[in-house]
Amino acid sequence: MNALQRPHSPGLPQDPAAPSGPGSPQTPPVRVLLVDDDPLVRAGLSFMLGGLPDIRIVGEAADGTEVAALVDRHAPDVVLMDIRMPAMDGLAATEELRSREQAPEVIVLTTFHADEQVLRALRAGAAGFVLKDTPPAEIVAAVRRVAAGEPVLSPAVTQQLIARVAGHEQQQEQDTRGDRARARLALLNERERAVAVAVGRGQSNAEIARTLYLSVATVKTHVSRVLTKLSLNNRVQIALLVHDAGGLDTEA
Repeated sequence: MNALQRPHSPGLPQDPAAPSGPGSPQTPPVRVLLVDDDPLVRAGLSFMLGGLPDIRIVGEAADGTEVAALVDRHAPDVVLMDIRMPAMDGLAATEELRSREQAPEVIVLTTFHADEQVLRALRAGAAGFVLKDTPPAEIVAAVRRVAAGEPVLSPAVTQQLIARVAGHEQQQEQDTRGDRARARLALLNERERAVAVAVGRGQSNAEIARTLYLSVATVKTHVSRVLTKLSLNNRVQIALLVHDAGGLDTEA
């Protein structure tokens, strides 16, 4: 059964870490905009997320054409965006949003793991994606994670995206993109490249810190420098660039 269409309150997470994160007394709740042409999906998401103390649903849209005005009006932190909608799809809406200054983070909603449009949305700046049949607890965790600046892209999904790219892009285009990616990664110093490759593996800041024997604060600094040097928006785009450069084993 689709978790978004008929969520059950017992499935909602009781995250003991939530009080110290977004929505705690020290910080305002995460403001979420729901965008899906299926009213049942929107209702399910609203029920799932709206009752939590650290998340607030600030608006809903049934089509990508409505998104820009709602973002201007409600200033969401996170947009849950269906990829396939009439008039303006989620890809076009994501590209428009992420081209703005102080753009909200976008989580793409999809039915398939490695859909070509999802890959394009990630390249456009989406922070990640969740499946529409994802358990409620994981959807809530995804919203919290993206609001905190972390991507929603597991190692398993990363591997699927790599396979998608390898199987469906022309070899010439791959080679050209790989050359460009390696040239960009060459702008980084050795430590920054190591951090970028770890991001490409889907590792969290804490995991990278343990692997490279660094503090989490130092890892965050390196990630910020990588984003700045390479003119990227988020960790997902770092991961995609690393993959374009030759996959998870790249050294450059």
